Amino acid sequence: MRLVMRNLNDYLRQKRLDAGLSQLDVARVLGYASPQFVSNWERGLVSPPLETIAVLIDLYKIPANEVVNKILAETRAYLESHLVSRGRRGGRSSGRSGSRMRGGARRKTTRRESAHA
Repeated sequence: MRLVMRNLNDYLRQKRLDAGLSQLDVARVLGYASPQFVSNWERGLVSPPLETIAVLIDLYKIPANEVVNKILAETRAYLESHLVSRGRRGGRSSGRSGSRMRGGARRKTTRRESAHA
């Protein structure tokens, strides 16, 4: 699952600016040689690892529950848009018989399937 949390990235960028820190300042605290890692998060190319988010919470002096709520909200929205909408399009629960194949052809039912029917 590739989930990039754009709202979280914008939020972390704003909190970094509110804390008066540059991308280079944050990169150095995190042990990175380049501010590119921080830039990539803030531009929404990737999301920071959870361990890094924990450090950013302390560094930016932001409430952990606020960050957790943002992560949960974005994850929920992602799952709903990618999974719930698929279920409505008729995936496996479309009401079709399991013994039908593409094009409406029927496949041969095995003895085991017949016994459980």
